[in-house]
Amino acid sequence: MTKFPKTIFLIAAGVLVACSRPQCVVTPLPEQITYKGGYCACDSSRAVVGEFAKLESRIDPSAEGIRAEGYRLQIDRRKILLTAIDSAGLFYGKQTLRQLATAQGIPCVEVLDNPRFAYRGMHLDVSRHFFPKEQIFKILDEMAYYKLNKFHFHLCDNGGWRIQIDKYPLLTKLGSHRMEIEWLKWWDFGDKHYVPEDTPGAYGGYYTKEDIRQIVSYAAGRHIDVIPEIEFPAHSDEVFVGYPEFCCTGRPYTTGEFCVGNPATLRFAEDVLTEIMELFPSKYIHIGGDEARKVAWKSCPKCQHLAREVGGFEEVQCYMIEHLELFLAEHGRVMMGWDEILKNSLRSSSVPISYRGQRGGIEGANRGLNVIMSPGEMIYFDWYQADPCTQPRAMSGFSPIKKVYSFYPVPDTPEMAAANESMIKGEYVAPSSVEYIYNGASKNVLGVQGCMWTEFVNTSEHLEYMMFPRMLAVAEIAWTPQNRREWHDFRRRINREIPLLRSRGINAFQLSNDVEITVTRLPNGKKAFVTIDTEKYPVEVRYTLDGSDPTPQSPIYKRPFKTKIGTTVSAACFEHGRQSGNTAHVDVSEHHDIRNYYPYLETPEIHASIAP
Repeated sequence: MTKFPKTIFLIAAGVLVACSRPQCVVTPLPEQITYKGGYCACDSSRAVVGEFAKLESRIDPSAEGIRAEGYRLQIDRRKILLTAIDSAGLFYGKQTLRQLATAQGIPCVEVLDNPRFAYRGMHLDVSRHFFPKEQIFKILDEMAYYKLNKFHFHLCDNGGWRIQIDKYPLLTKLGSHRMEIEWLKWWDFGDKHYVPEDTPGAYGGYYTKEDIRQIVSYAAGRHIDVIPEIEFPAHSDEVFVGYPEFCCTGRPYTTGEFCVGNPATLRFAEDVLTEIMELFPSKYIHIGGDEARKVAWKSCPKCQHLAREVGGFEEVQCYMIEHLELFLAEHGRVMMGWDEILKNSLRSSSVPISYRGQRGGIEGANRGLNVIMSPGEMIYFDWYQADPCTQPRAMSGFSPIKKVYSFYPVPDTPEMAAANESMIKGEYVAPSSVEYIYNGASKNVLGVQGCMWTEFVNTSEHLEYMMFPRMLAVAEIAWTPQNRREWHDFRRRINREIPLLRSRGINAFQLSNDVEITVTRLPNGKKAFVTIDTEKYPVEVRYTLDGSDPTPQSPIYKRPFKTKIGTTVSAACFEHGRQSGNTAHVDVSEHHDIRNYYPYLETPEIHASIAP
């Protein structure tokens, strides 16, 4: 069995609503919420869209205990008082009211709520597969409802160029469409060629400047900043089909990297970023900066010359990043990039996004840089969220919602950093073996971001299936204080949210029927403590201790229990007398604590279709 650390969770209040004793149903969980009893009458149909007849809203810059984007709600039977120090706080207070509303009215509560992080992000790749602006609006609505405030818009990559640039019209005319929809058939096994946008039967698309203005405006109305990403110096095959002079070979389909040694390349980058800045008011502009292979540079006379001047081909990439960083700073913007930009001696304002695990974020924070935590192994939504035999094709990793929720965004102790690293690697990592964020540097973590890459996601239904409900886990990580977050409380609320998401037209995944068994040795070494967990709630779990598969007659799991070393624990979910998920097995060992780690990931993939 895979060795796994005991998971550390902090206790928080709040369970699903009950008619007699209303308790917290709000996601993300507020900083403080107190139920006083009774209800304030309201029209529930109007409350769903954020209209409240008895609501009195006010902005008070001196309001005690309220920070930027925070709010205070005071609800009694006669009125609702909402106080904030800014308009964003009023907006988020109304989202909480929408969630609190019931057929009986809005519960009489007092809420004091502030976001944990200023940056609460969601990324979407529209290059590999293009999604119309109406789908973007739909995602922005859900982001706002769950208090996310940064939309990272991945607008270009090898899949296609997705934004109109007036000075370089061939970017969209020749680089935005292809003949094959399926990514693997086109990129890995096909000809990887683009076709002109007016080719009959072509697949793709792009956003006009008017589309972008509408998206930016729609987002701003929901207190969301749209952060554009334009890729440099790599991931740019689609550029060179129209402008081959900007790659080292001068020919399309030969390299994905810009020719950094060519001064015209830097002028192209400046021209494109100038038009981008005219469209996007965000102070952050993302320039990519990741996964440059550097192969073409080594045979390019211009890049060879530059490498000799700057000290090597690694420094060629740093040269371009530094140029873009300075250019954006001169125009009042802040450069953001993937964590490879940490190779540079960055300005204190520049922001790396740690996607290759947590280490880049830890390094950046300890260097005094503002960082965004987005470790792919934990909060990428293109990874499997349940047994691959039951799921559509995804990247080969595994990030079920509990794993997403268990992420510590500020690993400022060896134990927290080791817990993250253990989940990243799927095996025990000792606290003594990891770096962590040192004293005083925790403030440098600006926030967290979930990422939705779309190599295998080519429909809106599939996109929503992969994003929801995992996006809600990221929202709670980003908003709720660490000491208020607890998996079992979140599990109850997320099971409430899924039917509500689906009622709003979101094709949310309805969670796995599989079970997780965790075994912790007791000090005497002869017995162990067994915990069985599920994503579903409420749910019937049955188990055995003799190695046999559970049946409808097996005991029902109610609470953690002790068992002898040498026992084999088996468990599964049941619905209406029938097993509804895989059976998990764990042999209780005398040697270490263990957790069944989804052995079906080692089996051949069988891909299901998207459930409507």
